[in-house]
Amino acid sequence: MIIGIDGNEANIEKRVGVNVYAFELLRAIYQLQKSGVINHRLIVYLKRPPMSDMPKETQNFKYKIIRGGGAWILTKLMPYLWRNPDKLDIIFSPSHYVPPICSQPRVCSIMDLGYLKSSGQFKKCDYWQLKYWSAISIFASKVVFAISENTKNEIVRRYPFASKKVVVTPLAYDQNLFNTKVAKEDTMRVKNKYTIVSDYLLFLSTLKPSKNIEGLIEAFSSISGKFPNIKLVIAGKKGWLYESIFEKVKKLNLQDKIIFTDFVPEKDKPALIAGAKVFCLPSFHEGFGLDVLNAMACGVPVVISDKGSLPEVVGGAGIYVDPNSSKSIADGIRKVLSMDNIEYNRLAAKGLEQVKKFSWEKTALKTIQALENVYRQKRQ
Repeated sequence: MIIGIDGNEANIEKRVGVNVYAFELLRAIYQLQKSGVINHRLIVYLKRPPMSDMPKETQNFKYKIIRGGGAWILTKLMPYLWRNPDKLDIIFSPSHYVPPICSQPRVCSIMDLGYLKSSGQFKKCDYWQLKYWSAISIFASKVVFAISENTKNEIVRRYPFASKKVVVTPLAYDQNLFNTKVAKEDTMRVKNKYTIVSDYLLFLSTLKPSKNIEGLIEAFSSISGKFPNIKLVIAGKKGWLYESIFEKVKKLNLQDKIIFTDFVPEKDKPALIAGAKVFCLPSFHEGFGLDVLNAMACGVPVVISDKGSLPEVVGGAGIYVDPNSSKSIADGIRKVLSMDNIEYNRLAAKGLEQVKKFSWEKTALKTIQALENVYRQKRQ
């Protein structure tokens, strides 16, 4: 079987969310191929040459550069695939966007459908693109990968016709990076880099409305007096509609209590996470929550929203809060900070046990098996 993959989500420098998913999945599929578990030929389509950390080409793993800019899928990839010079058997887009017109069977991945419930949290152009192109992809695809059971349920509820073609392929974490053996020297290096001189709570994700950062700031404001030596570190690149976050900090006079790091490169993430007292993610909705998994793998207790996929990811290993209540968020954080060492370590141990359920190898293998099923159906 010859599999085509749109690799552009993976081929960027500052990876978050879907970029991490696409990159790790591509790397795991490459390893399965290298170890002989699968023997399919892969062609990865890119709009620019692969970055240095992308998998290296082999006899059965090749890159095809089709240069272009905006609307690349429509103007470059789709016409190329229509001619099909590479004789693809299937085209897989590890994102919401497959070519609307295509001669090969298509497969897509859906992170979440949160935009349908909260359109005000997105720029209008992004919202309309997500809404309509995702619907087209779900309709046109032979298989729709959902990154959690929660996302699968959302897809089936919104698009009942897709119920028999949704396959859940949970995300995972890099066990070599995120573990309890992160060096203290590395933690100190990262704390110095971001001018963190005390214990801290950590939020790590893209700055955008769905992450409920303003609710977290309000919660932190209400408990900072009781825990004067704790700071809140808000790490992540600016996404969209984030200006009110900084206004909230000024309004509550928390400039000396909150540290913004901006985007955190992968080499800094394990140490930044491992150095935190608590990892906080009180999102209104999450398709999965990658860095929650990373935090648990580093032995850091998590305080998370009880919405979306987070209960599915964390299980009984975290403290749940209502994202619509800053008091609930504050109570959750206060609970962890008030724990004695035995309670704290017990909660951390639950997280370490929970993360054993997730691996990129299993995700990649399940992905390939679903693609093989599409191929068999095509040949029947």
